[in-house]
Amino acid sequence: MTSITTSAPGKCILFGEHAVVYGHPAVAVAIDQRISVRIQPSPSGIWLLDGSELNMQRNPHIAALINKLWPKESGAPPLSIHIEGNIPRAAGLGSSAALSVAFAGALRLARGRLMREAGSNDRVHWAEGFGSTISLTSAYDNKTGIFPDQTLAELFHLTGPESVDEDENAILAHSVEAIAQKGRASPMDSSTCSHGGIIVISDQQEHKLDYLYHRELTTPSGTVRWHIHQLASIAQPDDVYLVIGNTGVNAPTAKQVAKVAKMLQDNPTKIEEIETIGKIARRGIEALKRADYAAVGRTMSENQLMLKSIGVSSPELDVLIRAATPSSLGVKLTGAGGGGCMVALTKNPRATSDAIELAGGRTLISKLGSPGMSIDSLPNSTFWQKS
Repeated sequence: MTSITTSAPGKCILFGEHAVVYGHPAVAVAIDQRISVRIQPSPSGIWLLDGSELNMQRNPHIAALINKLWPKESGAPPLSIHIEGNIPRAAGLGSSAALSVAFAGALRLARGRLMREAGSNDRVHWAEGFGSTISLTSAYDNKTGIFPDQTLAELFHLTGPESVDEDENAILAHSVEAIAQKGRASPMDSSTCSHGGIIVISDQQEHKLDYLYHRELTTPSGTVRWHIHQLASIAQPDDVYLVIGNTGVNAPTAKQVAKVAKMLQDNPTKIEEIETIGKIARRGIEALKRADYAAVGRTMSENQLMLKSIGVSSPELDVLIRAATPSSLGVKLTGAGGGGCMVALTKNPRATSDAIELAGGRTLISKLGSPGMSIDSLPNSTFWQKS
């Protein structure tokens, strides 16, 4: 049976956790670890996940993407989904965003894209889809992305890799994350897992960075706008690595984001710590532009002090951070905190990894800036197209 396989990287945040939710800058890198999604027509006539019936309520990311890209009411057939990968779950490494990005790309490949002009994949010619430049639909509502007043007979059906768009994958993944995190999700994970490399999210357009697009989301704290950039023009270092240490403590992002939101509600003066994290992140961006990785490391360690001050570190994280510090340029938690993972920037990854494991952590080693979503296998035809 024919199948489609896509994959997307996890992510690691260098600076700006939690502050990014409130519009401040942050930096993330795609890591070598990935989530792979394989889909094919269901042999049993029902939705399957890893051989068992798919429970939509227990898999909200998958269910939301099916609703947007594969609507049953339009005749879309059920699929069999198989997921594998080496990104730990609930560890602050973007596993849910990587899954969402890869699944969104797989569904688009399985469906193709309706176009206004034959042979063109310019988004201004799309007749369906979601993206930063599309005002006719919103990924943040329940619409399926079909543009109004389209006559199907006049449209061209684009298939293959050209039908997949990195921006669309990222915006769909962000909308799903926002639902899961009760409206407070930043586009950090979704953009990094889709585009790969080094991603900078800021409250303003940054100079000397490659600008991608902006995202805007109405949250319980008000409307927030982020500008997303990529450091594509900055050479990746050959002698600097990330060593990620997993505490093994389950730390769901939504719970930690809600914890910080309650802290600010109970003690509004704590917003100063959030603003300081934003300032630290801005210094880290400048260090990355200069390729000054000693300064990048110092900034990471400063960021950790502030994250600890707002209560999102944990004893388990602190143990691993202390163990990694002597052999590293900089060390901090990565992600929402409360458990999950820490990350060290180091020129001696083996020594740093050994120290973390001796302290009780499990380690992953990665270069800075893995490629984004990839198409790993593709059949000659789509599984379904709207007709």
